[in-house]
Amino acid sequence: MKVRGERECVDCGTRWSYYETGSIACPDCESLRSVGVDERRRHTDSPVDLDLSDHRLRFGEAAGTLPADGISDLESDLREYVHRRGFVRGGELLPLDDVYLAARELLQALDVYGRLAEPSDTEREYLLRLLSGADDGDRPAPGTVPDRFHAARGLAYANAIGTHREDLTTYLRDLEDGAVDPDVDVEDGPDDVEDDPNIEATRDVLESLRERTKRVESLQGDVDPDVIEALVRAENDLVRYLDAGDATGLSSARERVSGSRR
Repeated sequence: MKVRGERECVDCGTRWSYYETGSIACPDCESLRSVGVDERRRHTDSPVDLDLSDHRLRFGEAAGTLPADGISDLESDLREYVHRRGFVRGGELLPLDDVYLAARELLQALDVYGRLAEPSDTEREYLLRLLSGADDGDRPAPGTVPDRFHAARGLAYANAIGTHREDLTTYLRDLEDGAVDPDVDVEDGPDDVEDDPNIEATRDVLESLRERTKRVESLQGDVDPDVIEALVRAENDLVRYLDAGDATGLSSARERVSGSRR
């Protein structure tokens, strides 16, 4: 939806950013009487933080299998975070960030871990590592993912790409309609910047990326972690191209998608 990001309280005159608070209530006097004072912009993100510190205290010293009584609470917090996130903030296209990816993977990994008959120490340590760093965007390198967790990462990232692609596609339509302007810095030089992104070429790459992601989903995520990592990076290459005017983003995305077929 499109909203007016800057609001002004009718009662006390305070101004604030709806994009930052997600509320029409005045942060000073709590009045609900406020008006938008700027242009409407596309906005799908919500102001939400992921804080797993309480869950780390609960699970950090756990031995063997994790205590079941805390898993549902952890999953609930992860789902709420994922549900509230979006990737267009005040008309600006956001990247597929590490915190969102880590939250998605942790949620999927909890499900996989719960179905393992005999989790190994390595698998348990990996799950706890996800828990320890997800809210800081600490994503373990692809080469460190245990074999039986490949599906968790693959499916989590494929779902994340799909969600991000919905907002990217909407942003692309707005760009085509002239509703937004890419953030082009002409000082970067002609080799790095394009005044008008090639929308059709972007759609072609996006469609190839969609096909590759659907393939990962059809395999229930069970692919080499390097493959799905390449697709995540391709998605963010398109963000660089569309929002920042970085002309290398399109070619880089195309190469990553093509390379993921091997």
